Amino acid sequence: MINQLHLWADLVRFSHTVFALPFALASMFVASKGWPTIHVFIAVLICMVCARNTAMAFNRLVDRNIDAKNPRTKMRHLPAGLVSVRAVKGFIFINATLFILSAYWLNPLAGYLSIPTLITLCSYSYWKRFSWACHLFLGLSIGLSPVGAWVAVRGEIELFPVLLGVVLALWVSGFDMIYATQDYQTDVEEGVNSAVVRFGIKGALHFAKALHILLWLTMFVLSELFPLGMFWYIQMIFTGLVLLYIHLFRKSNSLDGLNQDFFWANGVISLFVFIALVTQSFIGLSL
Repeated sequence: MINQLHLWADLVRFSHTVFALPFALASMFVASKGWPTIHVFIAVLICMVCARNTAMAFNRLVDRNIDAKNPRTKMRHLPAGLVSVRAVKGFIFINATLFILSAYWLNPLAGYLSIPTLITLCSYSYWKRFSWACHLFLGLSIGLSPVGAWVAVRGEIELFPVLLGVVLALWVSGFDMIYATQDYQTDVEEGVNSAVVRFGIKGALHFAKALHILLWLTMFVLSELFPLGMFWYIQMIFTGLVLLYIHLFRKSNSLDGLNQDFFWANGVISLFVFIALVTQSFIGLSL
């Protein structure tokens, strides 16, 4: 049983939940002005996990033939035969159903938006077939999570979670461009679209840097529009320092090392944002 859980968690790279979950939970706490109800907390967790499981498994299913030709990905579960296509389809169906049911359990708007959200999340898998902007669409897809968590609590869409989603979208889009540098040669040979193929490795890295500058500027806009308090300014300073180190001051030119550093940075930045917003929500943040 434990081995099976590990197998499926590895299929969907469950450890990468750190990308979006802290932003979504922070949005939930701010919307709740402190602790959410147990009902909301459980339903949001189910929605977050199941939506991501659906999208990741769908991506693995759609990309299985491309993955089989890429030295970096040929040992993933489907190309390596560790799981069957039928089993993955069943996994997708179960997670999608749980996501939709949990969304309707929250409130009507969350339920109405559940299917369009799943379509958006899963359609990312096809963008790299025809556009280098696939990274931006991935960012948009993951950036929906703070908005979804806000809707879960309040049953409406407001500016704050949208801008928080923009912060997350810019981070993920830039990170994904950097991540794609590992597959440059394979993507060229297989005709897969990416910013790395379109602009070259150096151009993609500069594009990612521009997106992360916009990320920090969006954080500043949030601080000007909403009373986010001292903790938000502190996290902005730390986030800026992390980004400066990654983009400008790290000494290694290894792309593998750069990807590892960005994965580390993602956890740090997500934690900064989570602590800043949750702390402020308990000491008087009112939006």
